Amino acid sequence: MKHQYSLAHLTAMALPPVDLIEVAARTGYDYVGLRLSRVTDAEPLYPLITSKVAMAATKAKLADTGIKVWDIELARMDPSHDAQSYYPMLDATAGLGAKHVICQLPDPDRERAHARFATLCDYAQTLDISVSLEFPWWTETGNLETATTVLNTVKRSNAGMLIDMLHFFRSNSSHAALKALPREWFHFAHVCDGPATIAPGMDSILHEARSHRLFPGDGDFGVKEILACLPDPITYTLEIPGDALAAEIGFEEYARRALQTARKNLD
Repeated sequence: MKHQYSLAHLTAMALPPVDLIEVAARTGYDYVGLRLSRVTDAEPLYPLITSKVAMAATKAKLADTGIKVWDIELARMDPSHDAQSYYPMLDATAGLGAKHVICQLPDPDRERAHARFATLCDYAQTLDISVSLEFPWWTETGNLETATTVLNTVKRSNAGMLIDMLHFFRSNSSHAALKALPREWFHFAHVCDGPATIAPGMDSILHEARSHRLFPGDGDFGVKEILACLPDPITYTLEIPGDALAAEIGFEEYARRALQTARKNLD
């Protein structure tokens, strides 16, 4: 089966949205995912939320290329960020015509995390947007089990789950448990690959997640086996930051190779 593919912004974070859209169009993607919030101070922050000029330029590039925005990230609700702080991002999501927002809950206070997720979903519902919970494996919501608890507790019709191959594999989450979850929770997946093991320590963990992932089929995650646990078809979002290779061959060629490899191994 031929799938639809989205180019995640983390794969080429140095590219402003208009350039990412242009690269996606030239290399054969159907969608892009745009990152409109910053996780670290070292990341660029593209001002679509605050700049009418930037928003208009992005919309114009979408119209010119035919590329659509699949998802927006990231509503990362740690103890210092509540749901309301991400309402402007949700408004921008609707303005761009996207239907999905990614959320993370790195918060040790589980009651607060659940309440904030529910509040975010309620506001997103007014905009016809789904909220997909991602579970980075080193955080307090760090595996399939804890993410499932959030969704079962909150019980919002527009709440779903985002399976990222890296987080699923590194957290030793269960294929059987994934298969058993409600099919309507899943709209897309973050597709990447990697080695069976990495060096210990947070520096190694973050380096892999943000700078050194592999194309699907080039590692040991068992990408096809994980995807087989999800409904089909769903959109495959290629989130494969590979800083060293991208610096060598350029972002456009890197995005092209990522898509070619994914189609060869997954379609």
